[in-house]
Amino acid sequence: MITIQLDRLLLERRMSLTELSDRVGVTLANLSILKTGKARAVRFSTLDALCRELDCQPGDLIVQTPGPQPED
Repeated sequence: MITIQLDRLLLERRMSLTELSDRVGVTLANLSILKTGKARAVRFSTLDALCRELDCQPGDLIVQTPGPQPED
């Protein structure tokens, strides 16, 4: 299962989801979808902007963990 570690990175950087939204130009609604694990895809441009603003690598943000795959 692939998970997005947005909560952890925001907490470590003491940044709100709203502040990140303003910095990367992605709507709060779309970031919330990422944060809650409901996203089905992420654009490379979005991933690049998130990594730039969170000062991280894609592997810090996207993690593969053992577990059942979500139903489609």
